[in-house]
Amino acid sequence: MWAWSLSALAQAVAFQPLQPGVEYGTLTLTKRPEAGDGKLHVVRVDPALAELDLGLASQTGQLRTAAQWAHAKDFSVVINAGMYETDYRSNVGRLVHGEHVNQRPWKKSYQSVLVFGPLTPGLPRAQLLDRDAPDFEAQVKGYRTVVQNLRLVKGTGENVWKPNKRRWSEAFVAVDDAGRLLFAFTRTPFEMAALMDLVLASDLHVLRAMHVEGGPEASLTIRAEGVNVDLAGSYETGFFPRDDNRQQWELPNVLGVRAVKPKG
Repeated sequence: MWAWSLSALAQAVAFQPLQPGVEYGTLTLTKRPEAGDGKLHVVRVDPALAELDLGLASQTGQLRTAAQWAHAKDFSVVINAGMYETDYRSNVGRLVHGEHVNQRPWKKSYQSVLVFGPLTPGLPRAQLLDRDAPDFEAQVKGYRTVVQNLRLVKGTGENVWKPNKRRWSEAFVAVDDAGRLLFAFTRTPFEMAALMDLVLASDLHVLRAMHVEGGPEASLTIRAEGVNVDLAGSYETGFFPRDDNRQQWELPNVLGVRAVKPKG
């Protein structure tokens, strides 16, 4: 058992609506954080109502912060799409966006895949899949956008991480038991095994989750009526072991939710 009480997370997350199908709330992970605010910031997205898209430097030719991607692509919410290679363009895992191929090969050890943009009527607008599931190959072929990343939670809520004494600020994408996507961020550094235990003990009802970035690159931006948030990570064991980063880093690949156009 971790030093904090999992039962303390029985509290409900109070979500506020941002636009149709998009809500924002926070969850207290620890009341005495060594860094950051001790909170998990969560944007909950119903893909049946909200439009998902990617911002890719391999298409536009330009790196941008999450806030800059929001402005450039008319996104109301932006989070990392995944870790990237040293060319500052290619996702570490496979990434295909329609006709555009950012990273062709599958990463053998990465077992989480976000798909959206169904090619066949009747499919969910977005899903988070396990690569080792029996029906994965059939499911993934039904979508125009495929983003592969490192898995945190598999199946119906199984934490796949073990304690390893490595901690970092974290951005991850999850899916809940209603099929909604969760864009989640915490600046407070955690071991992933501990963080996922806390998340699974909460009322977020997470079924699957994938890591999209850690440390100072981890980012979350929200642009909606009454909410203007630009979050940046900092601490990462072995890379950036301090809490003094205050700025979002430029990113090559982001996942975004399209802003709702005003009527009239």
